[in-house]
Amino acid sequence: MPSMAHNAIVVDLDRCIGCYSCEVACKMENDITLGEMWNKVVQVGPFGDFPDVSTYWLPTMCQQCAGSPCVSVCPTGASFRDEETNIVQIDKSKCIGCRYCLMACPYGVRNWNKTEKVVEKCTLCNHLTAVGELPACVKVCCGKARYYGDLDDPTSEASQAVAAAASDAVHHLPDVGNEPKTAYLLSPKYAEWKGGEL
Repeated sequence: MPSMAHNAIVVDLDRCIGCYSCEVACKMENDITLGEMWNKVVQVGPFGDFPDVSTYWLPTMCQQCAGSPCVSVCPTGASFRDEETNIVQIDKSKCIGCRYCLMACPYGVRNWNKTEKVVEKCTLCNHLTAVGELPACVKVCCGKARYYGDLDDPTSEASQAVAAAASDAVHHLPDVGNEPKTAYLLSPKYAEWKGGEL
């Protein structure tokens, strides 16, 4: 895999039904502590005036930012970018629990593991993707609304999903200089994108 890959998840909100199966699969696959979440589905809305009312569900997880502030503020190198996959990861053995990365993340998608006293987050199921499998959340999505792959590879499912979408349907969470890579597809005919107002 090229070192400049940008592996990430693309979520098609036109297809997401808010079933929360991705939340459950993530917790089960990664044995996440009760009360913590690496993938959280947020209901956006309802908004608008009757009869033009709409709502959608927004799964939020590590956005795999190109300029990850969590990596730059980590004093020990515990938060790092994998050289082969370009995925932002956490080496728990190096984490000293300073929680600078928690404060630096613009999206609040890192968690403090009280038991282990380390920071955790979505790893894109690195233990699965490293052997050619899909992340657990992608595998279980009954609406077929999640795609995983290298956004720099036009043949990946993630890239193809973005390429097939209209330009006004491709969204990202607010960019504050960190360049979030996770893409959300939401067509204006279904709902107005409100991701930046969470």
